[in-house]
Amino acid sequence: MNRRFRNFRRIGPVNVASYVERGRNRHLAACTAPRCDFSAEYDSRAAAELAARTHRCPA
Repeated sequence: MNRRFRNFRRIGPVNVASYVERGRNRHLAACTAPRCDFSAEYDSRAAAELAARTHRCPA
């Protein structure tokens, strides 16, 4: 499924974005560093931004 991301924010190497899935707002945090596989979906924007701030990239 093709998602339309909106409200992007970059916190360190992690991008945080919001999108709508099945009528509900969802939030995604994903690390952009090479060889780092961190990405997670959250129900709240605050949780996604907290994950981005506390992420320690092993790469």
